[in-house]
Amino acid sequence: MSFLVVMDSCGELTEDMKESGHFASVPFLIDIAGSHFVDNERFDMKRFLRLVKESPTVARTACPSPERFRKLFSPEAERIYIVTISAELSGSYNSAKLAQDMEDEDHPGRKIHVFNSKSASIGETLIARKIWACEKEGYSFEHTIETVEAYIESQVTWFVLETLDTLRKNGRLSNFKAALVTALKIKPICSSTPEGAIQQAGQARGINKALVRMVEMAAEAAGHAEQKEIAVSYVECPERGQMVLDALKERIPAKNYILLPASGLTATYANEGGIIVVV
Repeated sequence: MSFLVVMDSCGELTEDMKESGHFASVPFLIDIAGSHFVDNERFDMKRFLRLVKESPTVARTACPSPERFRKLFSPEAERIYIVTISAELSGSYNSAKLAQDMEDEDHPGRKIHVFNSKSASIGETLIARKIWACEKEGYSFEHTIETVEAYIESQVTWFVLETLDTLRKNGRLSNFKAALVTALKIKPICSSTPEGAIQQAGQARGINKALVRMVEMAAEAAGHAEQKEIAVSYVECPERGQMVLDALKERIPAKNYILLPASGLTATYANEGGIIVVV
């Protein structure tokens, strides 16, 4: 094994990534209504979303510890890349940096780099795949880092939520406003900022109009995407995810298109029916 990419579990792995032997995922821990979940391949999405819907409080998440990151550092890997959810949204990036520092102290000179995705979910997936593409091309460690950091700067994440219940429960939306926008069927269209925070980029009446508008905005932002991968993730709504991906294919000529179910951590915030697009 010449290289290893370690992702926190906010990002999803495609089947070819799993089969390659070059990728590993370190899970977030999630607690809701007295139940404990590990965000890995055994995550029970249906049970989790049922508890989220029934609970008056939001789920609590814990990012991977530095030790959990280090446990995945294969001694055979000459180059280790770590990809985390945006540092603006979680402590996972800082935890990964601590893991890097600890590894540097124990094994001086080992090649490790931590990427702040400035994104989440499928955005991490595309970054990990970009690393893979650079390695396939035979790029040096330093050239790979430079290329992937530039790719991160070009990337934009978009999402539309079916329900605003999680935002209401965690205090980011008042009960009155949540009730008002629900009654009016207003769906915010959100995107990432250059720093990796979240901003409202627009809104529409009804989920279908919001998704159409999100696709339009993503297409406008994509620019020349012929050599890029376009990706969609979804929370328990595969038909909606496919519909959005098909609409993106019509609007954005790209090298490849990816559709994946969202991770448990993504579902914690996006909730059932949420759609995430990364261009």
